[in-house]
Amino acid sequence: MFAAPDIVVSDPAVDAVVPRPEAWSAAPRKFDSLEQEAYLNLWRTFDRLKAIEEEVFGRFELSAQQYNALRLLAEASPATLPTLLLAGRLVSRAPDITRLLDRLEARGLVRRERESHNRRIVQVGLTPAGGELLDRMHDLVRDCGGRQLGHLGEDRLRSLIALLKTAREPHEPHGR
Repeated sequence: MFAAPDIVVSDPAVDAVVPRPEAWSAAPRKFDSLEQEAYLNLWRTFDRLKAIEEEVFGRFELSAQQYNALRLLAEASPATLPTLLLAGRLVSRAPDITRLLDRLEARGLVRRERESHNRRIVQVGLTPAGGELLDRMHDLVRDCGGRQLGHLGEDRLRSLIALLKTAREPHEPHGR
């Protein structure tokens, strides 16, 4: 049986020989397992979407983690949250919540208060300046989400959300 030759790419920017599609299935697997392939696809997707997010937050000299903390404090406002509760509610773990809050406090975006009955408990609250910053960012953050995933449409987004929740559920701390 005659095998078609490989396809030669004649783009001057690319100097490559691309194998025929029938050779693709014979190529060695790039992943050790289907689970690894799915995980690495999640990681690559996160990397691509994070670049868009960093562009937006960078305009305000905030990290995504700092923005997340401000958003959670705004939800609780005018009440405050204990530092460890705030850390536990963040989208991604914050091993150094103290430093994160130090930076936000230095900018006047949050305030910290020690409990009089237990000085080890530190309550964190959003300042008016923090609320104003979130207000200024609102439309840009909303547009960022649209740029990241708006092309999927509502049905696919709901399916993706459900799949991601199911994937992480066995790994979540109890009560989340």
